[in-house]
Amino acid sequence: MANKISEITRRNIFDFIQVEGFWWSGRLEEIDFLSRIFNLEEMESYDSRFENAAGDIWQHRLNNPNDWEDNWIFHDERFNLMRCDDSKFLNFLCEMVHPIVRADKSEVNKLLQIFNDNLRSDNFEIVEKTKISCRPIFVGRMKITGKESLVKRTENIREILNAEYVTQQINLMETSIENSPHIAIGLAKELIETCCKSIFQDRKIKYEKSWDLPKLMKETTKLLKLTPDDISDEVKAAKSIKQILGSLSSVVQGIGEIRNEYGSGHGKDGDFKGLQPRHAKLAVGAGSTLAIYLLETHKLRK
Repeated sequence: MANKISEITRRNIFDFIQVEGFWWSGRLEEIDFLSRIFNLEEMESYDSRFENAAGDIWQHRLNNPNDWEDNWIFHDERFNLMRCDDSKFLNFLCEMVHPIVRADKSEVNKLLQIFNDNLRSDNFEIVEKTKISCRPIFVGRMKITGKESLVKRTENIREILNAEYVTQQINLMETSIENSPHIAIGLAKELIETCCKSIFQDRKIKYEKSWDLPKLMKETTKLLKLTPDDISDEVKAAKSIKQILGSLSSVVQGIGEIRNEYGSGHGKDGDFKGLQPRHAKLAVGAGSTLAIYLLETHKLRK
């Protein structure tokens, strides 16, 4: 990830942290916090008595805590938080709100507000990726184009399925679009599979585990009576409806083929070149839209 988060944004974030009185390492010792992000044993020491940064920090922040100012980390050139690449800067912010580091939920929410209010101008954000012990784990990313519609779709899926696994699947899919498009593509396929299987399970009807995705989709549309043959010619716009229903299998087949060639489900050779985030957005958008259509139809007809 390149340096797209400006120094102005970074300074503003650190200024807000200091003004609001938040301790950057939370409930951890400074060395323990920094060791979660940096290899202190391999970083230089500014004190000739010590071999590395770990010893340097121990001497001047634990042994003699008044040697350095409390917020020394924001200006230390070894960590270079003002100019390091965006991924390292975002990782530092995410660790500040990690449940191991910070237990107070109100502090976490306030810090997230500070981070996102300032990152917005550079088109970045901190979002929840998954949960550990019912506490959120965050990741930094570029904001997704058309995010509002994608968020709405994923909220609908969560509401209908109400499953923690699906929530984590969707969170990871959204997060991976910019940084790991191949993972997002693989998860788009898995989301359709999960929704189809959930429909069968909810109706207490068995499906064959050997079915591939096109077969699973075909049987799901039969179960929901969504095949073109289920539409009477007398129905208004019957021809258009049949065309749309007939294209469902094409959407599924396309996502499946993209996943097989570019997704996360298969090993790649050394010359592999993945697709771009825009291709992942297409697969995620199509997959989530199709999943909602199937789930809403199932819910309505049930």
